Amino acid sequence: MDLEPGKTVPAVPVPLDAELRVAYDAYLAEEPDLAPMTPEKLSVIRAEADAEVAALEDLSQGGRFTVFQPSVPGLDGAPEIPLLVCTPSGAPASRPALYFLHGGGFYCGDHRTELDQILETAERFGATLISVGYRLAPEHPYPAQINDAYAGLLWVADHADELGVDSERIVVTGFSAGGTLSAALALTVRDKGGPRLLGQLLIAPLLDDRNDSASALQMDDVELFDRSRNRFAWSSLLGDVQGGPEVPRYAAPARATDLAGLPPTYLDVGSAECLRDEILAYTDRIWQAGGEAELHVWPGGIHGFDRKAPEARISKAAVAARRNWLEHLLATN
Repeated sequence: MDLEPGKTVPAVPVPLDAELRVAYDAYLAEEPDLAPMTPEKLSVIRAEADAEVAALEDLSQGGRFTVFQPSVPGLDGAPEIPLLVCTPSGAPASRPALYFLHGGGFYCGDHRTELDQILETAERFGATLISVGYRLAPEHPYPAQINDAYAGLLWVADHADELGVDSERIVVTGFSAGGTLSAALALTVRDKGGPRLLGQLLIAPLLDDRNDSASALQMDDVELFDRSRNRFAWSSLLGDVQGGPEVPRYAAPARATDLAGLPPTYLDVGSAECLRDEILAYTDRIWQAGGEAELHVWPGGIHGFDRKAPEARISKAAVAARRNWLEHLLATN
């Protein structure tokens, strides 16, 4: 790791929020395998994710949402991409869209799982949720994931009228690796064209494949998603080029030298996350480029804390802050 002259890595980790500590300890007590992530574990982890995929009728939540799943053309002859489209009952005829990219370290996860929070947000704002079934690494390395996200967005814009979506009011959002792809998509649209994104809502995104910030070292081995897991995620996506000089900005957004011209941005992260400092640095560079960004660092928060402990005070505050930002964005645009 290269540190600035005179700087040292903090030796003492940031303590976890007390409620999160209780929830996380309970999770660790039930988790049978906390060994480092390896390629051999992929099939097991993916099978667990597949077991949580909800049927479309269940995602309708008793008629609260109209749900369908079109398959749309991939970019430049790539395979078709499944999109999950969920529209709240009684939503306006022309409405905003939340274009959602799921987490899972690029190597696992599904666009039909862990949607309760984002569905509730979509219902609250009368927005259509569009969740993207992008291809997974390492079988499909970069740029498969961002290409799928971009192709899906272009399709949504082209079919906005039949979807009932206002193509000028699309907000891209995602958690973890989905936050990475959301940030990369905002850069892609800026550089290559496409529908103007109203905003980007980035929840604990992985932004820097170099994985060498002070917080990455400080918080290593403190929680499950530590520096080793982060490294595995990036190596799944990038292979041997990870950490080298040739990584493009559409793979690792922190590699972008110019962050001007991005849509209004919301970022949040826990202070006890290995990702903390790269997210702080990215936000600061948006401000330095004259951009609009709102940053929240949640004291004692770990990766995905609002998912691990949704009833904790800090989790409720984080969800409320995201929705407050979205409410303001939609009300003023």
